[in-house]
Formats: sequence, C-alpha cells, structure tokens
Amino acid sequence: MANQKLLLSLLSFLFLLALRIAMAKDVISVRVGVILDLKSPVGGIAEHYMSMALSDFYEENDNYTTRLALSTKDSGGDVVAAASAALDLIKNEEVQAIIGPQRSAQAKFVIQLGRKAQVPIISFSATSPRLSPSQNPLFIRTAQDDCAQVKAIADIVKAYGWREIVLIYEDTDYGNDLIPYLLDAFQEIDVQVPNRSVIPSSSNTSEISQKLNMLKEKSHTRIFLVHMTASLGSKLFVQAKKSGMMKEGYGWIISAGLSSFLDPMGSKVMHSMQGIGKAPFNYLVSLKKFDDFKRRLKRNLTSSKPNNKSIGLNLFGLWAYDTIWALAMAVEKAGIVHSKFLKQNASQSNVDLATLGISEMGPKLLDTIQITKFQGLSGNFHLVKGQLEPSIAFEIINIIEKSERVIGYWTLQRRLSKEFNNTGEVARPILKDKLLKQPIWPGDTIDQPTKLRIGVPVRQGFLEFLKVEWPPSTNKFRISGFSHDVFCDVLAALPFPLPYEFVPFMNEDRNSSGTYNELLYQIKLQKYDAVVGDTTIVANRSTYVDFTLPYSESGVSMVVLMRDNERNNFWVFLKPLSLDLWLATFGAFILTGLVIWVLEHRINGEFRGPPEQQIGTIFWFSFSTLVFANSKLSSTPSKILPFIIQFHDNN
Repeated sequence: MANQKLLLSLLSFLFLLALRIAMAKDVISVRVGVILDLKSPVGGIAEHYMSMALSDFYEENDNYTTRLALSTKDSGGDVVAAASAALDLIKNEEVQAIIGPQRSAQAKFVIQLGRKAQVPIISFSATSPRLSPSQNPLFIRTAQDDCAQVKAIADIVKAYGWREIVLIYEDTDYGNDLIPYLLDAFQEIDVQVPNRSVIPSSSNTSEISQKLNMLKEKSHTRIFLVHMTASLGSKLFVQAKKSGMMKEGYGWIISAGLSSFLDPMGSKVMHSMQGIGKAPFNYLVSLKKFDDFKRRLKRNLTSSKPNNKSIGLNLFGLWAYDTIWALAMAVEKAGIVHSKFLKQNASQSNVDLATLGISEMGPKLLDTIQITKFQGLSGNFHLVKGQLEPSIAFEIINIIEKSERVIGYWTLQRRLSKEFNNTGEVARPILKDKLLKQPIWPGDTIDQPTKLRIGVPVRQGFLEFLKVEWPPSTNKFRISGFSHDVFCDVLAALPFPLPYEFVPFMNEDRNSSGTYNELLYQIKLQKYDAVVGDTTIVANRSTYVDFTLPYSESGVSMVVLMRDNERNNFWVFLKPLSLDLWLATFGAFILTGLVIWVLEHRINGEFRGPPEQQIGTIFWFSFSTLVFANSKLSSTPSKILPFIIQFHDNN
C-alpha cells in the first residue's frame, strides 16, 4: 500500500514537471532595451524598481505566454552615449521597445532613432514640456511633464502674497524648458521675476557659491524657486546653508522633481534644507497594495543591498515600476510571437544607420500601450495623448532639515487646502489666509519671510501725520498717526496678505538720519520697499520713486487732534483759532464798520436813521465784507477800503 502511494506521488510529480517543461517551451521571450544613467539617483532607483516589477508581475500573471527580457545599457549621462546605446539595442539586439533614456536631452536623439526603426521609446523620467509625445508619434511618456506643477507653484506664491520671486534653475533642457511656463503663470498673478540664476549641471561647489553670493548681494528679494536635478540640487542647498541663505528672512520653494528625491539626498543635504516642496499625490492608490510594496522594498534592500541608502520610496521609481507592468501587459495583448526586423541593406558596421532595420510589431505595440489601463503604484495608469494623465493632486511638503511635514494639498478643481478628505476632494478654507497649515520657515521661525521694509521718518515736531515713539516699558518702537492708519486700512482691503515691518529712518541716537529726499532715496538703493509718512510729491523725487495718489488736498493745511466728545460739538469750528485771535478779528471787523460809517454818514442815506438802526448797519457791514463788496457805498475811500480788506483776507 505504501509502495503504491509512493509510486502515485512520483507519477504526479513527473506529470507536473513535464507540464511545466511543456509550458516553458511555449513562453516567448520579448527583448526590451533599457537606457539609464546608473550612477545617478534616478538610474539606480529605476533599475531596482524595474527588477522588482518584473518579479511581481509574472508572479501574479504566471499564465502569460510572453516574458520581458531586459537588456540594460549605461549612458553615463551623455547624449552621444545614450544614442549609441539605443542604436546598438535596435540594430544588434533587435529590441521591441526601449525604456528610457533618462534625460530629456538624450530623449530627443533616441526618439529619432526609434521613429526610423519603428521602435516605441518609453520614458518615465524625461519630463521636459517641450518634449511632446503628440509631435513624436513613437514616443510615450509614462510620467507627467513638468507643466503639471506650474499652477500649483503660482497658487502657493499667491497665497503668501509674494510679489517678487527669484528663479534658480539648471542650464539643461530639464531646467530651461519649464521657465517660460513659470513666467507666464507669474505674469497672470502679477508676480515679478527680478533676477534669475542659471547654473550649469557641471558646476562645482565654488561656482555654485559664487552664484549664490551674487544673488545675495544684488537681489533684495529673498524668495527663491529652485528647479534642477537632485545631483545639482544637493550641492546647491549645502552651499546656500554656508552662504547664510537658510536663515530667517529667506524662503525656498523646490519643484516636484527635486522634492521627489529628498530621501536619497543624505542627511548633510537635508540638514541644509528648509522650505516648501511639492510632490504628486494620488489618493486612488490602494493603501494595502502600496504598504505591501513598501515592506517588500525595505526587506529587499536590507537583504541584498544593506549599505545602499540612496534607494528608497521614490516617485520616479514608482513610474518605472508601472512602466514595466504596462509594457508587460501590452506585449501580451499585442500577441507578439516571432517579431522580426526588416533589413534594408547589408553592412559590416555596427552603427551604420543605413542598415537599421524596421520593427514589424512596433506600431501595434505602441497602440496597445496607449490603451492599457490599470491601477499602478503611482496611481491610475492612463495615457492621454501619449503621456500619463495629470496627477489628481499635489502634496505641499514643508521641509524642516531632516524631516518632512505635509501642510496642505493642491488640486486643479479646488486649488489649495489644508485637508484631503476620503472622497478625494479638498475642504475649502474659511479664511483666505488659512489655505495651508503653518509652515516652519528658514531660521526655525513661523514668521513669513520677505516682509516689506517700510521706511518711516523720525521727526520732533508736528507728529499728527506720523509719530515714532519708544514706550519706557519696552525696547520696541511704536508707530501711530494719520499716514500710519491710512496705510494699515489699505493693506486690510487687499485680497491677499502682505507682510511688512516698519523701519524708522534714524541713527543710533534715535534721531533722523537725514532729510525727506534722503529717506525716499533709500527706496532706489533697495534698502526700503516703500515709505509711509507726510512726504510731499515734488518733481525731483518722482525721478526715482513712484507716489500713490495724494490723500489730502494740495496747499497749506493743518491736521489737528480731536477728542471724541468734540465730534458733535456745535462750537468745534472755533477750535482752530485761539481766543485772543478771535477777539482781535472781531475788533477789526467793528473798527472797519465804524470807519465806513464815518465816511458815509453825511452823504449816504443808508447810514442814517435812529441810533439802533445805525449800530445795526455798522455790524452788518463789518461782516458782509468777508463775502462781497457792498455796492451801496458812495464815497471813493469807502469803496476802496472793503476791497483792500477782502483782498487781505483771501491771501
């Protein structure tokens, strides 16, 4: 009985082994080329993620009759090397598709080779917006182009009320191609870009430090937007820390591509960074599937590469992972059996373009990839016009040295918000200045950087327009006065917050540092952003500053303090003149009336009559001369005297 069971088990094993061998003979290997810069952070991460993707996909789909066979070439970051690698893969290995190249500048040349050989070129990292799949039919981008983040950046700048921003970007296709789109977005929200710093990708630390010091000295704007690759960005932030540009008063924004590589940068670089970053975010990702992948990734790295800390959870890695899954699905659906390359001319050269064959299955494989849809690790894999559809949302990340903190989200429909609910929509904020959670700015402060420096005059007399005083109980000055109140009311009416600080124009003794002309000239010198006070608009000052519309009439005038209980007092009009002056004025009027009565009494019947009538005429005539000259006067001296009095009063 035991022998029969053993024999039955042996026969079952042999049957399964034979079945597996038979199935293995039917599996078709499809060659796929991969072009990466293996020494770069993106290349190292992508190679590891794609290896995991192959293992995971065919473990889940072991019934597939096709298998991807990856042939990886190292481009070394060089355009010519990438083109040579693509030519070798197409001509000698006859690959059905090429994943890569890694950089946008390399992709321009490789795409032309793919077009000539009808081989699809699939890139998960060439994100330049000028590299359009619609203009290159054999090119597929399984990533979002950089334009997807432009509106999010503009909304962040607008939310914090910044009116100027400095651009720092890499002098490559990746860095340069996004700048026109950023400038257009900033122009729509009336944000100026007074300075730009273009840094070559081959720059050393000394050259980067020199560029940063130039910005620090020549630019009064302290908000910087950085768009570059991780290798150059890691050098930049270390030098920015050394140059004193990571302290209070400065603000930094990094693009989505750079913020995706915060983990591989290392502790030294992260310790130098403090600002706001962005990273694409997709709430549709299955948390269970995603968490399972993270555990396996960590376990895989610990067992195979215990000392490799540059590989971690990364957006470009997730795009590379999903690219393998999409290509594996498309190869199976396209029914590639024995695809051949149609040869054109015979040649012994390995790089002769004239002998480059044409793939039979390339166009069909291309069409199949474009209609492939599935739920990947990076989100919903769905190609629109040859590239990955825009992200549902961006996470707004506050980088605090070695740590990161999500302070909000951005979506195209809802824009900025603090929270992201379970339905995939952001909760609208109640207050306009509470769009995001409070970030920690450089210098470990919650005070928003780049406050407007408002210069104010310091003077001893006539303080009703602007008064600077130092209360005994504190060492801080206090600003008050009519000009101060007008300025604060105008800021309160703005649709966006505008941080500012008053800076008295004074010396160490708390006395004025100069004249009003010298005060206004500080704006031209970029020491002040504006001046608030009783400054007069004159021609010579208008050559170097702009004035607001005047809020008081031109001419000689006075502003006097008024108590609250005097606002409804009928006799308040008497306050501008003292009692002695009022009495002197009244006496002058009576004297004028008496003189006119003496001159007109004998010859003019209007100045005769009962005593009470003559007294009334004197008082009436005295006050009527303030308004008009009396036409009932007869003598010439009487007519001249009121005219002289009226002319004197008007001047």
